[in-house]
Amino acid sequence: MAAYYNEMHDANGAPRPHYAAYAEWLAAQPHAHMMQKQKEADLLYARLGITFAVYGDESGVERSIPFDIIPRIIRADAWKKLSAGAIQRVKALNLFLKDIYHRREILKAGVIPEAHVLGNSLYRSEMIGFDVPGDTYLHVAGIDIIKAGQDDFYVLEDNLRTPSGVSYMLENRKMMMRLFPELFSRIAVAPVDHYADVLLDNLRAVAPAGIHDPTVVILTPGSYNSAYFEHAFLAQQMGIELVEGLDLFCLDDKVFMRTTRGPERVHVIYRRVDDDFLDPQAFRPDSMLGVAGLFAAYKAGNVTLANAIGTGVADDKATYVYVPEMIRFYLGEEPILSNVPTWQLAKPDDCRYVLEHLPELVVKEVQGSGGYGMLVGPTSTREQIEAFRTRVKANPSNYIAQPTLALSACPTFVESGVAPRHVDLRPYVLAGKTVTLVPGGLTRVALKEGSLVVNSSQGGGTKDTWILEE
Repeated sequence: MAAYYNEMHDANGAPRPHYAAYAEWLAAQPHAHMMQKQKEADLLYARLGITFAVYGDESGVERSIPFDIIPRIIRADAWKKLSAGAIQRVKALNLFLKDIYHRREILKAGVIPEAHVLGNSLYRSEMIGFDVPGDTYLHVAGIDIIKAGQDDFYVLEDNLRTPSGVSYMLENRKMMMRLFPELFSRIAVAPVDHYADVLLDNLRAVAPAGIHDPTVVILTPGSYNSAYFEHAFLAQQMGIELVEGLDLFCLDDKVFMRTTRGPERVHVIYRRVDDDFLDPQAFRPDSMLGVAGLFAAYKAGNVTLANAIGTGVADDKATYVYVPEMIRFYLGEEPILSNVPTWQLAKPDDCRYVLEHLPELVVKEVQGSGGYGMLVGPTSTREQIEAFRTRVKANPSNYIAQPTLALSACPTFVESGVAPRHVDLRPYVLAGKTVTLVPGGLTRVALKEGSLVVNSSQGGGTKDTWILEE
């Protein structure tokens, strides 16, 4: 793998200009002091119950997500490019979703193969011809971005169904302000604490027509879900109710919430339940997580779901390949952010190349997430590679492959002191009245030396992300 870009230090070991003030402060901190601060952070996160569950872990124990006390710092001009690129991407993806459920112009033009979209298991034929409020399908999107050079940013994937992690972005900032308040008087860091206000404003803006004071709720699968902490956190931050399916019922194609004061009409549902489980009458009849009749109320225009049903086809990793063409097709613009070069194993030539070069590549399931169902060739054993080869040969169209990019690295506090570790970034794009994002995001860090897998479920942690103000 090529040498990686160090975000804090240049080739001579000197701090880069945007890290200079922080580097000066860090150099003056005794190791024992930083170790104590890291222990404080770990203890506070455990007390606050900031945890996640790992699916497939037979112990069933929830874990505190590892938090690193050294922030990632991003220049104001770099953020300007990142944010413009993420907004452009979400605008195009919203237009794509509207199009494939209505006129299908992009399919007629041959930009994307029709079979790829209409034959996708995540395409919802039930949404054909349905006009969602404000034409907004993606109210919250998490765009995973990696850096491979000073200004070489690449989009790794789009998270468009029920993207998670924003609670960590907000809690990480609170933690840093609590542990190191003096730093925020020395360094001008853009705030992120207004995220919940922007999200709530956008959700209220897409309420059904004629509703001027909408009731908004968050629908969670329940306390056993890996992101339950986040669901509860966001409900508290927005001052709205956190509900499960049993707390809601439908009557006359309207949705109501059970309260101690009697039924209360619900107008907007920020749902963290997957499509299949939303309504046992419309989708999986065995679902205990959804609300019977919810889809009929949605189609009647009496409730808004965020994100819309049917968005999964747009965050399929096989669809990701076509997003640059979507931007050109719908917006008439060149993509601001590039995709990582990608091989589609459904194509025989691509598949042949990938099978010949498995030890060099990253291979992913097209509908996989959380770091599961993937192979990182350079860090895998011969046995792991051969087992994955068998899986790919059995169903090539279920996979894409990408080169093993040299992800940038940030200083990270480890047992021996401060050392570089590889990172990515997930900014959160919010759409409603406008398409925007707060200046920050979730920086995920691969805590194992040399690892490129940043997912918390695979041993990764998080950092506070500082966008410098201009």
